[in-house]
Amino acid sequence: MSSDKTLVCKDCNQEFVFTASEQDFYTEKGFTNEPGRCPACRQARKNNDRGHRGGNSFKGERTLYNAVCSRCGAQTQVPFQPKQDREVLCRDCFRPKNNYR
Repeated sequence: MSSDKTLVCKDCNQEFVFTASEQDFYTEKGFTNEPGRCPACRQARKNNDRGHRGGNSFKGERTLYNAVCSRCGAQTQVPFQPKQDREVLCRDCFRPKNNYR
């Protein structure tokens, strides 16, 4: 049987209680680490991470990078950092009109 533990949030440095029932849940799910963030910081982190994957600080914002299309040579922007060993395509070459409705 578990007992409540007091932990310190790694984001806000405030103490929070890791309850016995939460510990039992973690054990049941096979989690081996205790939570590092308090419930408020966990929720804030979830809210900030929704809708984008690029690590940008504002929801819905994404960084676009300038590139040159490997097929037609047109200037374009892509949502990833282009690499020299990888093909980059503009929108028109990526979705040819005969394959896209």
